Amino acid sequence: MNHEHLPRGRASLEVLRAEAADELDTIVHERLLAGEDPWEFMEELPTVDELVVYLLRADTINENGGQRPNAARNYRVLRQIALEHPALTRTVWRVIGDDSLGVVAKLPHPGL
Repeated sequence: MNHEHLPRGRASLEVLRAEAADELDTIVHERLLAGEDPWEFMEELPTVDELVVYLLRADTINENGGQRPNAARNYRVLRQIALEHPALTRTVWRVIGDDSLGVVAKLPHPGL
């Protein structure tokens, strides 16, 4: 199986959303197969747009040699995502707000 990383930055928002929706469907399916109760895990899953933002952010981290950005760089990365994909602006600002609470910092590293 090829685990080569392909950056998403040039894909249309519709394609990014479709990929994120497929990923979320897979996560839900795997958790259901593992016997987890959907009432207990569905609320903790990101929205499709949040996942798109996280994946684009992960692409940027991978392009930077896997080095996680400091707070200022992370803010710039997220702002750039909003500039490149205006329909994600509200989601980006929500992620920035979550990041100030330490939520984004707890996300798994994209290489793990």
